[in-house]
Amino acid sequence: MIICCGESLIDMISIANAGNESVFAGLTGGAIFNTSIALGRLDVSVGLISGVSTDLFGKKITKDLTDSNVNIKLLIRNEKPTTLAFVDVKDGQANYTFYDENSAGNSIHYSDFPNIPKIATTLCFGGISLCTEPAASAYEKLFIQEIKNKVLFLDPNIRSTFISDEISYRKRLNKMISSSDILKVSDEDLDWIVTSGSNINKKIEKLHNLGAKLIIVTKGAEGVAAYVKNKKVINLPAQEVNVIDTVGAGDTFNAGFLAKLSNLKLLSKSNVKNLSSKHISMALEYGIKAASITVSRKGANPPLLSEI
Repeated sequence: MIICCGESLIDMISIANAGNESVFAGLTGGAIFNTSIALGRLDVSVGLISGVSTDLFGKKITKDLTDSNVNIKLLIRNEKPTTLAFVDVKDGQANYTFYDENSAGNSIHYSDFPNIPKIATTLCFGGISLCTEPAASAYEKLFIQEIKNKVLFLDPNIRSTFISDEISYRKRLNKMISSSDILKVSDEDLDWIVTSGSNINKKIEKLHNLGAKLIIVTKGAEGVAAYVKNKKVINLPAQEVNVIDTVGAGDTFNAGFLAKLSNLKLLSKSNVKNLSSKHISMALEYGIKAASITVSRKGANPPLLSEI
């Protein structure tokens, strides 16, 4: 079982109504939520740990999770409002404005977390849930708690405009990177995390020296690269598709990558530490294929297993 730990929210996406006027449609989303949905649709056993409101939007979130085969028993329910993310898509690229203060997701504490099931092999962290307190510190403590027990997958999915305390955030991120089994970053994330120099190999070397083991860098239309210390870089091209928008693309890639490793029964601390280039390539290919379907349609709408 894979457990996704982090935000669930409502993406307010601009669409044209019958009068060709721009209106906002509320769709369930959030980086960690999207990854859990994508895993569930790929028939992988998955659960979500997230603060979810009992309001109208929270009910929609729980329904969509259930409809996509995500275990909701680990959700932390409360009466505070659901986070809203207004999404502006230009030329296929999404820009976000978040309304998250005192939200159901952001207000959780470490003591609110349920016990992690023994059958869980992997915990997935990232997104805006690592940006603001008290939730950020709570997820950090959960991550540290499971360092010796579970495969730890980290995708910062950085939204710099949402970070209120950059010093604390960078400190938290570096601590989590140092103990991550799999670190996935976009090329833009990488430039934000490692600000010095322009050479990607030097940046990757710094993250390896920090402690990150397997590092995956997604580069949009230029494909994906995987780095293991002292081993040859694995580069794979992106699939050529008609891109509608990129909402949820990285989250779907993460799900595809983890789904393939799960199907190969490789999601354990020892196996992930010794992944072969062949198995890494197989997982990258599966992630790319899943993400290519998501970007070919509007919003974060990951594919079903039958579509892959």
